[in-house]
Amino acid sequence: MQDIRDTVKEVVYAILPITLVIVVLQFTLIWLPMEVFFQFLAGVVMVSLGLMLFLLGVHIGLLPVGEMVGSALPKTKKIGLILFFGFLLGFVVTVAEPDVRVLALQIDQVSNGEISRNILVYSVALGVGIFVALAMLRIVFNFSIKWLLLGGYGLVFLLAAFTPAHFIPISFDAGGVTTGPMTVPFILALGVGVASVLRGKTSSSDSFGLVALASIGPILAVLLLGVIYG
Repeated sequence: MQDIRDTVKEVVYAILPITLVIVVLQFTLIWLPMEVFFQFLAGVVMVSLGLMLFLLGVHIGLLPVGEMVGSALPKTKKIGLILFFGFLLGFVVTVAEPDVRVLALQIDQVSNGEISRNILVYSVALGVGIFVALAMLRIVFNFSIKWLLLGGYGLVFLLAAFTPAHFIPISFDAGGVTTGPMTVPFILALGVGVASVLRGKTSSSDSFGLVALASIGPILAVLLLGVIYG
């Protein structure tokens, strides 16, 4: 019951400010048609209910399952299996990420279908999957995250020199949208589970940085897509 109350408060605090701003603007500056304004209010109600259910699902289902999967993988003592499921889980959770789909739809519409929505979604998911697997490798062998970050962003700037200009902003937006409400909780929980088994609860901070690494993958994937299209 406490989880439900906390979730309702979280959603209200998140949505109420923007709703109030739009209401004030409606009756002072913009004066949208009332039909459109009522559609906005209906949308606010639907988004609020959807977010409440979504966040409850994250707390009840995604986070515990992510930690359980993460803690079960190291017990197999097979690095290949850990890397494979790290890649697979990173891939599928990104395909399901709403933010990625919104970006892909917008780009598909703006480019008149030249950059396909499905190609962009799967390219971004592939990038996330590869870098989640690399993050698992980092946790297993306990080497510094800075080398992966330096290498990853070094490749980003190198590829940017060979990519058509309009793909560069798309690639960084792709890296941003992967830090959405579906991908982040699951990847963090997965990392916490793996790190807690390999080096105990005191080393669970090794799981942090996974989102930073996972965000590099989509940037590289879209830049590579630009090189291919270019």
